[in-house]
Amino acid sequence: MRDSSLPRRLGVLFAGVLACSVFAASRPAPALFAPCDEFVRRLPNVSAVLCARAALVSSGAKSRRGRPLYVRDVRPDDARLRVLVVGAIHGDELSSASLALHWILLAEQAPVQTHWRFVPALNPDGLLNQPARRVNAAGVDLNRNFPTPHWERDAAIYWEKRTRKDPRRWPGPHALSEPETRFLHDEMRRFDPHLIVSIHAPYGVLDFDGPSVPPRKLGRLQLNQVGIFPGSLGNYGGVHKGVPVVTIELPNAIRTPLDSEIRQMWLDLLRWKDVRLPVKPMRSPRAP
Repeated sequence: MRDSSLPRRLGVLFAGVLACSVFAASRPAPALFAPCDEFVRRLPNVSAVLCARAALVSSGAKSRRGRPLYVRDVRPDDARLRVLVVGAIHGDELSSASLALHWILLAEQAPVQTHWRFVPALNPDGLLNQPARRVNAAGVDLNRNFPTPHWERDAAIYWEKRTRKDPRRWPGPHALSEPETRFLHDEMRRFDPHLIVSIHAPYGVLDFDGPSVPPRKLGRLQLNQVGIFPGSLGNYGGVHKGVPVVTIELPNAIRTPLDSEIRQMWLDLLRWKDVRLPVKPMRSPRAP
């Protein structure tokens, strides 16, 4: 006897296959979603929409574990300054990467004659580890791995005497031993920034190294210069290379400030930058 339900079942199966095909075709390519899939799951106050709008692209460089190091350029036609913004040098400072992503969108709204280059997560291995870790996959504190003068002597002494060999602050076997610090070191040479903004947490202060008059505050963060350390980005960029380095220490490593505070910090940075930064001759920096 003929099964009268067969055509109906075939119709349901065909409709299901068609629906799946349409859904798959409508999805962006997986490569476009790769950073956001991970960042949205891990970072505070970062939605899928915000991350997608940040439009991160791979720099071509990779972390110790082979994760891409993502960047984003925001460049108006009338750019007169170059600013490099770096988040999550320490992987357990999750809010620092979130702030960088929020600021990408603010930079798009008002680029104000500035070429911005964002590196939201310099240490993706530490950031995406379970649990998140300050150090990278090789156990190196990236913010002690830059080639400051006398690094071989000073970094070892500081780690052994001042930190009592704290594994969270190990400077590494030699300066620039890590692919992440080599990438940022090369990026500073390629991009030749007038200013570096390094985002950290959780001490709730504002630090500054290098020439120019430091900002007194960004949002609720007040200036409190805490000194320099062997191998730190502030020491290398601000003191050794003469590029002003604004170091932001957010109050909390796992929660961002309110969106209104994020915007106020951004506006204060713009005001200070426009008044205090000397304008060097512009050139065309190499692409990341």
